[in-house]
Formats: sequence, structure tokens, C-alpha cells
Amino acid sequence: MKIAIGCDPNAAGLKTEIIEEVRSLGHQIDDLGSDDPIYPNVAFDVGRAVVDGKYDRGIVMCGTGIGISIAANKVPGVYCALVTDAYQAERAALSNNANLIALGQLVTGTKSARLLVRTFLANTQNFDTTGSSAPKVNRIVEFEKAGK
Repeated sequence: MKIAIGCDPNAAGLKTEIIEEVRSLGHQIDDLGSDDPIYPNVAFDVGRAVVDGKYDRGIVMCGTGIGISIAANKVPGVYCALVTDAYQAERAALSNNANLIALGQLVTGTKSARLLVRTFLANTQNFDTTGSSAPKVNRIVEFEKAGK
């Protein structure tokens, strides 16, 4: 898969670790930045790149992961989940069909963050379109497309 990654300066150290992890899994990863202290800018860049089909998935990071996930979700077609444990990372892909995940460097250790990324990427192709979550995800997409 092709992965886009970006963060604000608060998460630059974690970004380096995650780039290494993604490469070790055999995926291509492109760094879309970490110098802008206004994290919505990089969230928008990563989100647009995924929605436009340049990348299969995206990873965004800031201090807590909260703000950057909110910003990323403002891009139509982005479904970004802030993940803090492996079950959330798995369900973001399997139940919610997330195309981005958000991490927080100040609240998530490096080993945990690596596990979250591995878990998310291992499950991204397995969204169950016939499962109980599919109608819920479809409703979110419908609402977004209606613009209301």
C-alpha cells in the first residue's frame, strides 16, 4: 500500500518511528510534512491526498491526536479515527472503514504506536460490507454526500 503521513512539530519524533515501521512492513510511505505548527494544514494535505487516490491510507499525528483527527475529518471523504489501543486500531478498519488514523506523541508510547499502525494496516482491506457496522458507515457517507 501507499501511505501518506504528516504531523505537527509536537509529533515529529514519533513520525520518524512510524515511517520506519511502515517501511519494515513493506509499504511505501511518503512524508507530507511536520514543520507547520498549524496542524490542520498537514491534516488537510494528508486527507486530500488519500481522498484523491494518491495514497491508500494516511496517518496523522499531533501532541494528543485529537486536534489533528478533528481537522482531518473536515476533508470530505476522510474517515479518520483517533486510536489509542490495538482493538480500536483493528475496529477502525474492520467496523468503520477508516482511511486515516490519528496518533498522539504525548500520550502514546513508541512501541504502542508501532503496534497501532501495524494493526490498522493489517486490517484495512477487510472492511465487512455485509456486517452490522456497514449500514452505519453507509449512513455517515450518505449524510456527508448530502451536505446536511
